[in-house]
Amino acid sequence: MPNIELSGRARLSPFRHISLGTWKTAYDPSIYGALTLPMDETLRYLEAFRAATGLRLTVTHLMAKAMGAVLQGVPEANAILRWNRIYLRREIGLFFQVAIEDPTTGAIDLSGVKVDAPERKPLADIVTEFERNAAKVRARDKTQALERSRGGLLRIPGAMIGWTMRLLSFLNYTLNLDLGWAGIPRDPFGGAMITNIGSLGLQGAYVPLVPFSRVPILVAMGSVDDAPVVREGKLAVGKTMQLFATFDHRVVDGVHAAKMVKILRAWFERPFEHFDAIPNPPALPPAG
Repeated sequence: MPNIELSGRARLSPFRHISLGTWKTAYDPSIYGALTLPMDETLRYLEAFRAATGLRLTVTHLMAKAMGAVLQGVPEANAILRWNRIYLRREIGLFFQVAIEDPTTGAIDLSGVKVDAPERKPLADIVTEFERNAAKVRARDKTQALERSRGGLLRIPGAMIGWTMRLLSFLNYTLNLDLGWAGIPRDPFGGAMITNIGSLGLQGAYVPLVPFSRVPILVAMGSVDDAPVVREGKLAVGKTMQLFATFDHRVVDGVHAAKMVKILRAWFERPFEHFDAIPNPPALPPAG
């Protein structure tokens, strides 16, 4: 069994062909973009969902579902580079970074939770699965494959860690080998990485591509804040959230980004139309 189920992308545009020869590693071709999303209706949806189900749905969970729709709607962005060729993933997976605090020293580290097939899962399943796995990560549960592999990497001397990460990336992605026997989870990072910097009180930041992960899309979610908005031609105060994206330009360009923006805007501007239907939704005051 391979590490990732892939299919070749035979026909490339001239730009895509040239870009593959222009940039050799993910260190080189980063492009950036920012998007401001209206959040008033989304916050109403969160409140209604929580009241109806008793589950603590968050914006992060909604982003899992929406980004699943993004990669489903823009499948050419759900890709990986191998041997200087683009391969499309057959499945959608998302990696969410999780902050870990050492209970003894208070030091902060980063790990993460992967959500597979978010486009097919009900929000309730995403909430319970995400929170269960995030709790295990924060507890440094060794039954988690990613935590076991992180522990193994800690034992590698600093002088060898770069070489080791490049070797693992080569075996795991370039050769597409399943390294489960060595404690490396299959396709641990999926097709996009998402980090909620808003939970740390940050309004925004651009995050760097992680070369060994081969992930071409990184999204940082800023905090939800009051901001001036225009409603029916009048200036008002509304809730907004900024997204900050970093792309690997060998895989993603402005055309792809425009399609992603259209999908994300639709889902967050009209959440009651796009996210899961809420059973017996409580009456809520209108936004604004």
